[in-house]
Amino acid sequence: MVYVINQEKQPLMPCHNVIARLLLKQGKAKVKSKTPFTIQLLYNTSSYIQDITLGMDTGSSKVGVAAVTEKSKVVYVSEITLRNDISEKLTRRGKY
Repeated sequence: MVYVINQEKQPLMPCHNVIARLLLKQGKAKVKSKTPFTIQLLYNTSSYIQDITLGMDTGSSKVGVAAVTEKSKVVYVSEITLRNDISEKLTRRGKY
């Protein structure tokens, strides 16, 4: 997924990597930032954006995140594994 901003530097809906690559190759966009990878369009567009609902499921060892549009289309999904070994590492370091 590639983040997109328009000429006025306002955020638009993200696009797929293939679309971003084609826009860059055709000269219709330029790279604005590499981390996170963001392109800026070089032509006028409408500032149409969709409402997105963000959902988070917090657990003891994993956190799930999802972004869904009003039509139940999933835009973003991720799962984050939390570290449970920090207290053990601090205890071991204190022994040294």
